[in-house]
Amino acid sequence: MRALIQRVSSASVRVDGETVGAIGGGLCVLLGVGPGDDEACCDRLAEKVRALRIFDDSEGRMSEALGERELLCVSQFTLYASTSKGNRPSFTGAAPPELAEPLYERFCEQLGAERGRFGAAMEVELVNDGPVTLMLEVDPS
Repeated sequence: MRALIQRVSSASVRVDGETVGAIGGGLCVLLGVGPGDDEACCDRLAEKVRALRIFDDSEGRMSEALGERELLCVSQFTLYASTSKGNRPSFTGAAPPELAEPLYERFCEQLGAERGRFGAAMEVELVNDGPVTLMLEVDPS
């Protein structure tokens, strides 16, 4: 599984003009699922996101974890895009929807995340705080 983690002041996602998920300060996670990913992989990534110390403490150092802050998660199969040949991305490295959607839902539930709508064309809006953006990857067990 791959995740692009962004520390945000606010974030929201719209589908067909309707806001389906929104948060204040916290994390916006773009989550990609690969074909070999499983529940154990999903659980490890969720725990890593929960424990990641990227919020400022009282002295301005990044040393605090997510805690009670909010999280918005958006499914993002394009994190598995390959551009090694030609100029058109190939998405064959992403898991098929029947594997990806249950793992996406599991990840969101473990973190109590607001979410986008799996498989939909979404408009994601965010205010990156810092900016702080990290890529996380957890290999299947």
